Amino acid sequence: MMKFTKQNFIFLVGGIIVYVADIGVDFWVATKYFCQGQYCWAISILCFRGLSSVITQIFSYRWFKNDWEGTDPGKLKWIFLVHFFHCGIFIRYWFALKYGCQAAFKQNSSGDVSETDTPNFIHKQAIDVLTDINMLRVFKTFLETTPQLFVQIYVLMEHDNHTFYQYAATIMSFCGISFSMVDYQISLRKSLPDKDEFRMLPKIAYLLYKLLTITSWILSISLITLLSVRSSVILLILLWSCGFAWTLKQHTTFCKSKEMEYLYRTVVGIILLFTFFNIKGKKTKTCISIYYATHTLVTVGILLVYLFWKPAVIKEAHFAIVGILTILSLVFGIIFLVVYYRHFHPTAYCRQQTYFDEVDERAGGSIEVGRFQNFIMQ
Repeated sequence: MMKFTKQNFIFLVGGIIVYVADIGVDFWVATKYFCQGQYCWAISILCFRGLSSVITQIFSYRWFKNDWEGTDPGKLKWIFLVHFFHCGIFIRYWFALKYGCQAAFKQNSSGDVSETDTPNFIHKQAIDVLTDINMLRVFKTFLETTPQLFVQIYVLMEHDNHTFYQYAATIMSFCGISFSMVDYQISLRKSLPDKDEFRMLPKIAYLLYKLLTITSWILSISLITLLSVRSSVILLILLWSCGFAWTLKQHTTFCKSKEMEYLYRTVVGIILLFTFFNIKGKKTKTCISIYYATHTLVTVGILLVYLFWKPAVIKEAHFAIVGILTILSLVFGIIFLVVYYRHFHPTAYCRQQTYFDEVDERAGGSIEVGRFQNFIMQ
């Protein structure tokens, strides 16, 4: 079993700092837009934050309810109240700090650990609570941070007068996406059986693959939005419909209730607008190839539309820069994708259920499979 290390604890603290800073920057930028009379952008930023917060609070509370089933009803009422005021993630961070500190720093002192709390149990407890946080942060990243990055890039492209807070919001969005992607993969490696530690080189390859492909796609959508807002909305709705239909076809079983399962599939459809998401833990070479081939065709198509429909725009400096960045980000993103999957990706996901079946047979009983085994992203 993987261990919760001091380095993991430092990353946890860093993640909390970025999360709090991201909240502050969002409200700061929204206030600036309101003061400048740009109400549309201010409301957009607040809507993305509000939507992501509501959805993450719903999932977080339902996970608490599932985990604490049969316990004191008063605890659940208190947990519901905390989530009602959109503070559920901070409760989870408190548990993560508590268990993480015990696992990372207090294992050498026998007086700090009871006889029933074995070292493996304590590490598992810390990893499980951190995994839940990282799953929620994945939802937040693609419901809020990535759309906000799109808004910021679109505003920068549309207006010539750029300000410090716009750059600050853009940088914070990139930092939020980066922390979310890397932390998620760290949790994946620790939670699945027989996986190697997520070392520095795989982290870099994975991070560049995700960031570059997402950046290329956001730049592409920003370009088509500059051309026609209606066309951009139609394209996004069409792509979301395809992603949602794919999740229906996969017959996902992430949630215990039918209503929550459809909410989960809706969220996955939104995530699929920006990056590939493997929701069944199976080999997805064909699916991921089709996904990024489609993104490539759409990106090239958008650039060709500008070339033949708006040739005058091509002479503008910002279009040349954005066009070059879009192509380079896509090409290098695909390169890092290939490098990651050929050399660093744990290819044994498909053997995961077999592993649990074997453990179950040897134990002569049943083994509880955690949420993470139904929530796999590549």
